[in-house]
Amino acid sequence: MCGRFIQCSDPQTYADAFDLAWLAASAAEVRPRYNIAPSQSILVIRVGTDGKRRLDPVRWGLVPAWSSGPDNRYSMINARAETLAEWPAYRTAFRERRCLIPTEGFYEWRTECASRQPYLIRRTDRRPFAMAGLWEHWAGTAQSGPITSVTIIVTAANAAIAPVHDRMPVVLNPAHHADWLDPAKRDTAALHDLLQSAPAADWTLEPVSRRVNHARDDDPGLIEPLTADSIK
Repeated sequence: MCGRFIQCSDPQTYADAFDLAWLAASAAEVRPRYNIAPSQSILVIRVGTDGKRRLDPVRWGLVPAWSSGPDNRYSMINARAETLAEWPAYRTAFRERRCLIPTEGFYEWRTECASRQPYLIRRTDRRPFAMAGLWEHWAGTAQSGPITSVTIIVTAANAAIAPVHDRMPVVLNPAHHADWLDPAKRDTAALHDLLQSAPAADWTLEPVSRRVNHARDDDPGLIEPLTADSIK
């Protein structure tokens, strides 16, 4: 699964990297984030009614439109690529409400010397990339208000990531971004073909501070690689 990731680029970097026309998020919502946890607000790329790409803040952890509301016991932060067309919580969104989640890296953990060591997984060129996601809108109640939410699609890990975890986010090829975002494309078989593991050669894994374990910690020091001597 993908349980923590980062969004630390400035909005213009995302606009240039992903051909965005509108940055709907406020300044507070586009501050650098180094330790995003489930249920927090994240930035996603969607296509607006004008057909242009926009950057929007949404809740991480899908809340289906037909549900009674957020349930932290079943947060739905990840959706398995293999079963999107089968699960009631995902299949309509898979056809109609797809998005991209921009990021510079995500964390996974490996047990080492009886403790869990976090690793930051990034592209070797350090460029932002886009994870595939699905979004939903829950009408809410008079007390809660509406919620727009998202889940990150995961698939089998590539050979670079497999030693740490057996799953990884689907990282879409930029050539496929337009098809993935287009709500008019509803051939789920063709869409499923886009959900492949990213090539292993493009990725690096670096051990980082165990402070990542604490969602309250969110600073640039979290993404600094540890040296061999500092891993205990």
